[in-house]
Amino acid sequence: MPGYGIKGPDEGKGLLPWSWAVERLAASRNYWVVTVWPDGRPHAMPVWGVWDGEALWFSSSLRSRKARNVAADPRCVVTTEDAAEPVVIEGSAAIVADSDAIARFADVMNAKYEAGMTVEFLDPAVNATIRVRPRWAFAIAHDDFTGSPTRWVFEGGSAGRG
Repeated sequence: MPGYGIKGPDEGKGLLPWSWAVERLAASRNYWVVTVWPDGRPHAMPVWGVWDGEALWFSSSLRSRKARNVAADPRCVVTTEDAAEPVVIEGSAAIVADSDAIARFADVMNAKYEAGMTVEFLDPAVNATIRVRPRWAFAIAHDDFTGSPTRWVFEGGSAGRG
C-alpha cells in the first residue's frame, strides 16, 4: 500500500503466517460474500459458511441473487466478519452438485452451527452449495497495522506470500 504508510514486503516485521488467516477463516461465524450482477454491479450478502482448508463453502437458494450471480460469473470475494483482524479472499465460486461433497458440507455445517441441515435440504435442484476457491487472500492485524498487511497468492492449491 504505497503512500499509506504500509511497509513493503521486505520491510515489514509482522507479516502474518497463512495459519493466522486459516484460524480466522475457520472461526468466523458469518462471512460477507460479494458476487457480480450481470450488469457488473457488486452484490454483497452475509452468509454462514465453513472453511475446509482449501475453500469457503456456503449454501443458498438457487433463486437467490448470489446463486444466480455465481452461475453466470464465478468471480467472488469473501470476507470474515471481524474488521479488526479481517481475512479477505478473492476467488472463483462454483455451484457444486456432487452428492459426496454436499454431504461433507452438511456434516461440517451441522458441527459448526449445531444446525440440522440435511442432504435433502441441499438438493441441487432447489438449493445451491457453493464453493469459493481463493486466487489470493489478504489479512491485516489491528495491533500491527503497518507491519502486518499480508497477501497470499494461490497457485496449485498452496499459499505463498505475494
